[in-house]
Amino acid sequence: MTSDTTHTTFGAHSTTGDVLTGIDLTGRTAVVTGGYSGLGLATTLALTRAGARVVVPALRPDAAQRALADAAGVEIEVDKIDLADLASVRAFTERFLSSHPALDILIASAGVMACPETRVGPGWEAQFAINHLGHYALANLLWPALTAAGTARVVAVASGRDPAWRIRWDDVQFERGYDKWEAYTQSKLANVLFARHLDLLGRPHGVRAFSVNPGWIRTPLQRHLAIEEMVTAGWIDADGNSAPGLFKTVEQGAATQVWAATSPHLDANGGDYCVDCRRTDTSPTDDSAAARLWALSADLTGLDLIN
Repeated sequence: MTSDTTHTTFGAHSTTGDVLTGIDLTGRTAVVTGGYSGLGLATTLALTRAGARVVVPALRPDAAQRALADAAGVEIEVDKIDLADLASVRAFTERFLSSHPALDILIASAGVMACPETRVGPGWEAQFAINHLGHYALANLLWPALTAAGTARVVAVASGRDPAWRIRWDDVQFERGYDKWEAYTQSKLANVLFARHLDLLGRPHGVRAFSVNPGWIRTPLQRHLAIEEMVTAGWIDADGNSAPGLFKTVEQGAATQVWAATSPHLDANGGDYCVDCRRTDTSPTDDSAAARLWALSADLTGLDLIN
C-alpha cells in the first residue's frame, strides 16, 4: 500500500454525493451514531439518499427527530443511546437486534471534543468513554448483526493524526491531572487503534473496519471551545468568520466516512486510516498497541464478544 493511491478518484473537495454516485444501498441497514448533527447528519442523509435504511441512536432522541424531520420519504429510525452508559448501549443493541437481523454499516460518528473534566460511568474520563469505549461496546454487542450481513463495514471517525499522540497506558482515565486536548487526542488515537484491531478480528467473518480523518469542519463538536480560544488558534477571526480555506463543508467532511463505508473498491481492504477519501500509510498504526488497547477495553467494559 502507498500513501498516494487508494482505489479512488476522489479527494479533499469531494462530497458525500460524489462518493455515492452509482452506488445503490437499497436493502442495506446502517447505524450512524451522532447521526442527527454535524458530520453524522450529513452521513445519515447521504446514506438514505442512496437507499439505505439508517438507524440513528441518539443521546437526545427528541432533538434527533427534529433534525431529521425534513428527511421525508426515506427510512430513518431514531432510538435512544448514551454512549457514556454501558447499560444504555446494551439496551439499544437489544432493541436493534430484536428487529434487525443484519447490519451492513456501522459508523461511529458521535463524539465530544476538549470538554471540561467530566467523569462518567465508574469514573471514566468522558472523552475516552464516549469517543472510544462506548463505540467499542456497541460494535461488540452488534457483532451478531454485523456478521449476519455477510459483508459489513465499520467506520470509526477519528481526527487528524499526529505521531506524538499516545495512549496514557498508566493513567488512561487522566486521574493524575486532566488536559482536555491530551484526553481528546488519546480518544481519537483510540479510534484508529480500535478500527485496526477490529478489522483483524472481523476479516474472517466478512467484517472490515476503517478509521477516518474528516478534516477541518465547523460543527457542534466545537461547542466546548470559547470563541477566544478559536481566534487564538487561527481558526476564526474576531467576528466569528472562518479562516479562508481552512474548513470543509459538512458534505465534504462526511465524504471520507461515507466512502470508507460504501466503496466497492475497498472490499479487499481494511484496518486503514483514511484521509480525503484515500487510504494512507502516514503514521502507520502499531498493531501491538491496537491489540493492547483492545485488551484494555475488554477489561474496562467486560465485553469481548468478538473473541
